[in-house]
Amino acid sequence: MKHQYGRLMLDLAGTNLSNEDKTLIQNKHVGGLIFFARNFESFGQIKNLVDEIRSIKENIIIAVDQEGGKVQRFKKEFTEIPSMQKISKYASSNNDATFLKEIGWLISSELVAAGIDINFAPVLDIDDKTSSIIGNRAFSNKTSEVISMASNFIDGMHEAGMKSTGKHFPGHGGIFEDSHTQLAQDTRNLKELLSMDIKPYEELSNKLDAVMCAHVLFPNVDKHIPSYSKYWLKNILKEVIKYEGLIFSDDLSMFGAGNLSFAEKAIKSIEAGCDMVLVCNNRSEAINVIDILEKNNIDLSNKISKMKKTSNIDWSDLCNSKRRLIIKEKLKTIGG
Repeated sequence: MKHQYGRLMLDLAGTNLSNEDKTLIQNKHVGGLIFFARNFESFGQIKNLVDEIRSIKENIIIAVDQEGGKVQRFKKEFTEIPSMQKISKYASSNNDATFLKEIGWLISSELVAAGIDINFAPVLDIDDKTSSIIGNRAFSNKTSEVISMASNFIDGMHEAGMKSTGKHFPGHGGIFEDSHTQLAQDTRNLKELLSMDIKPYEELSNKLDAVMCAHVLFPNVDKHIPSYSKYWLKNILKEVIKYEGLIFSDDLSMFGAGNLSFAEKAIKSIEAGCDMVLVCNNRSEAINVIDILEKNNIDLSNKISKMKKTSNIDWSDLCNSKRRLIIKEKLKTIGG
């Protein structure tokens, strides 16, 4: 059972563990935790929280969204990172594409030092200037630049000992709607998507360790959103793109995940091909998902263990490293 992980990732309410948290973490179907800004006070606090979690359960992956720009959960003591689009423009104008490798290394190194396994990054969406939620989270509005910049960013992640998660498959940059709060539909056909939004996943398929699905409906391709779609996850992602890594759903609490029961959402996602499902900001439904996973005898996964961090980094040594200081000086010229 050493490498067997539960298929559910859930969240915590605060900066320390409640008795309920401790009980849920021990459940065999809970294989992951994701942190938000509400869980963070300082490096020391988050490191202690991680250590406490791991003392309760070894077989658990701990994640965060630390993209930079408007999506950065840990700030105090951590390096504040501008948006990937700002960084990409700086790298392009200075003919320094490898700067994205340095950024990937810096973000990942700081998280690994805190004991975090996963940063849900990079964003592989193409910014076509219409999305209300992606925008400058994307590296660029050009597919070729997204591929190049993301490739370097992933190299930096891997050097620091952190696995990569490309998101949001097959693309969230081509529509205005925010799938957190709205039903999102993209009416493009498969040919259009393959030539643009899906291209980064195809080109980076050998570098990506994981993929997170978009809660976007593509009605001219399939009647289900990707998390619930065998067509998207098996026919396109695995057979056409030849992707072999892990697949995460996005948060099943999001409006774009539809109005099925959470139990149905979780089972449909796993049946479609998701290795792990996320249920955040709704503890009662997370518990319902645990119950349905048990009722349906959903197997644990040894694939999830591959997402564990592969290095240990000392925070003090990192803070004093010349490489980190040089990157931080460059970031000052870019701005927030």
